[in-house]
Amino acid sequence: MSLSIEKKNPRYKISQYKRTVVPIIIIVATIILMMTILKNPPTSKRAKPSKAAQMTVTTTTLTPQTYQVTVQSFGTVKPRTQSVLFAQVSGQINKVSKQFRAGGFFEQGDILIQLDDRDHRAEVKIAQASLMSAKQNLQEEGARVQQAKADWQRLGDGNTPNALVLRQPQFEAAKAQVLSAEAQLDKVKLSLERTNIVAPYAGRILKKNVDIGQVISSNTQLADIFAVDYVEIRLPIKNKDLPLMRLPEEYRNDNEQLKVNSISNVVISSDLMGKQVWQGKIVRTESAIDEASQQLYVVAQIIRPYDGEYNQGAQIKMGQYVTAKITGREVENALVIPSSAIYQGSYVYIVENGLLMRKEVILGWQNGTESIVSHGLIAGDELVLTSLGQVSSGTPVAISGQLTNKKTKKSKIPKERRQKLEKIAAEKGITVAELIAERQAKRTNTSPATKVNN
Repeated sequence: MSLSIEKKNPRYKISQYKRTVVPIIIIVATIILMMTILKNPPTSKRAKPSKAAQMTVTTTTLTPQTYQVTVQSFGTVKPRTQSVLFAQVSGQINKVSKQFRAGGFFEQGDILIQLDDRDHRAEVKIAQASLMSAKQNLQEEGARVQQAKADWQRLGDGNTPNALVLRQPQFEAAKAQVLSAEAQLDKVKLSLERTNIVAPYAGRILKKNVDIGQVISSNTQLADIFAVDYVEIRLPIKNKDLPLMRLPEEYRNDNEQLKVNSISNVVISSDLMGKQVWQGKIVRTESAIDEASQQLYVVAQIIRPYDGEYNQGAQIKMGQYVTAKITGREVENALVIPSSAIYQGSYVYIVENGLLMRKEVILGWQNGTESIVSHGLIAGDELVLTSLGQVSSGTPVAISGQLTNKKTKKSKIPKERRQKLEKIAAEKGITVAELIAERQAKRTNTSPATKVNN
């Protein structure tokens, strides 16, 4: 009874309808929503990359040029001629030259040291006496030879006399005694002459070992000296620089003119006592590669380094460390760029159509400041000189030299107006600038007060 009443109740029917229809509606709505989402996927609203310049750079336009290669090197100063001054006789030092001191200059033939020569003078006199005695004996033997010839002619039977009869052996012995006495006299005279220690060349004292009052023997080292006509610097050349050098090689039957033409100039400098600079020449190339460094050495000479008229300022010192800039060959049509514009030694940046582009390069030669590019760049490329950090190829950039030009162009007369002005100026037979100046003058003369009076 109660069940039939519930089925006949309208509220029951509505509740039953909701439980059946509502889930179906939800399922259909969910399916429609999913289909809508699948057919209309979300789209990104990311903005396009900005074409505006993100940085300003300084560039230079690459132009082929004739480039003079300069090779850098270093070395220490050495004398071209250095020797030890020895005593050739013994004796006591009686006198020394004022220039006989460390650093003192002397000329060829100057007497640097004088020894006590009294013993040597006595020996000279003894040798002279021996020579006189030998000559007297020779004269006596000559007279005996003449007497023997006369006796043979008087007593002989017309045959030719032998040497013993004519005393030829005795005569030759007397001549030998004279020659020996003359040689002994020359020897003691030479010893007497050597009591004066004479400079063998124009030079300078590097170190002195004796002084006045000392008794020295033969072969005593008196001083270390060196010549002052040249000084030399031994300079290593890097292997990569050798093809661009003019090396003064020597050959058998060498042509002197060819050798002169191959000599390179070199500028020697040092900062030991302020800035010092000397001019020199590369005069020869060593005959072997140095085993330790596996490099070739060339020798530079500075001519007359201690003459005031040739070299001004502080004097160059033996053993002084110096740097050298050697003039090499000229490279035609070279693309030269600053070494600071090269990154990691292999690539550079250029500007193409307002974009930063990375270019791999191969260098033909490089020093501390400049490099010659053999591959990777061409004439007309805009090389970026500004130091860049982590930037990617394709970044929009502005060239600093062109910013001013763009601003100037904006302030100029618009194209259409300028065409009108050119047409009017052509009708009047004047230039556009004169037309603009004429109109500005009219505006200045036409003031508000003038209009009221009219």
